Amino acid sequence: MRFETWEPIYESILADFGYPRDGDEHVRDTIAEYATPFDLDRLDCSGSTVAIVGAAPSLGAAIDRVADADLIFAASTAGDVVREAGYDLDLLVTDLDKNPGTAVELTRQETPVAAHAHGDNLDLVEEWTPRCDQAHVLATTQAEPIRTVYNFGGFTDGDRAAFLADEFGAADLCFVGWDFDDPTVDDAKARKLRWAERLLQYLERRRGERFAVLDGRRDAIDPLWAN
Repeated sequence: MRFETWEPIYESILADFGYPRDGDEHVRDTIAEYATPFDLDRLDCSGSTVAIVGAAPSLGAAIDRVADADLIFAASTAGDVVREAGYDLDLLVTDLDKNPGTAVELTRQETPVAAHAHGDNLDLVEEWTPRCDQAHVLATTQAEPIRTVYNFGGFTDGDRAAFLADEFGAADLCFVGWDFDDPTVDDAKARKLRWAERLLQYLERRRGERFAVLDGRRDAIDPLWAN
C-alpha cells in the first residue's frame, strides 16, 4: 500500500485516539538507527494461503487450523502459542510490548520479525531492537516510511499481519485466534479492536473478498473508504 493511500486512514486513527504524529515519527526515526535493509523477497506469499494468527483466548482451542495454511504470520504472543503447539512461524508481527524476548530469539534463529515503532514504545524499541539480529528484522511504522522503515498499512499487530500478507501477494487469508469482543481486554484495547475490524473490512473490500472472521459483523462496522 502506498503511504498516500494509507495516510487519510492514519490521520483518522490519530484523531480518534489523540495520538501526536510527531511521537510516531520520533520512534520511527529511532528504530531506523538500528534497522538494516531487509530482503523483502523473503516474505513472498504469492499463491499462498496465509494464516493470520491473533492472540485471543480462543487461540489454544483453534491452533491446529494453522496446519491448513502454507505460511503463518502471528501477532505478538500468538507467536508463542504457535511455536508451543509445534508449528513454525514465517513472520512474527509485534510492537515488542508483551514478548520482546521471543522477537530476539526468533531473529537469532533467522525467522523474520516485523518490529513496529509507534509513539508509545520508544523505551521498548531502544531496549530490545539492538538485541535482535538486524538481518531478520523488518522495521515498520504507521507514519510515513523512511529508508529501511516500512509501512504496509495496519494499526494493531493482528491487522498489520494481514496487510503484510496482502502486500506480498497472499492468495488467501485465514484468520485464527481472533475475537473482536474479547472480554479480557481493557477499554483502550477494545477500541483498537474496533479499528482492527474496520481495517480488515477495508482490506477485504480492496481484495474483493469476504473474510469469514467478519461474518455476522459487517452491518455494524463503520466502514472506511476503499481506494
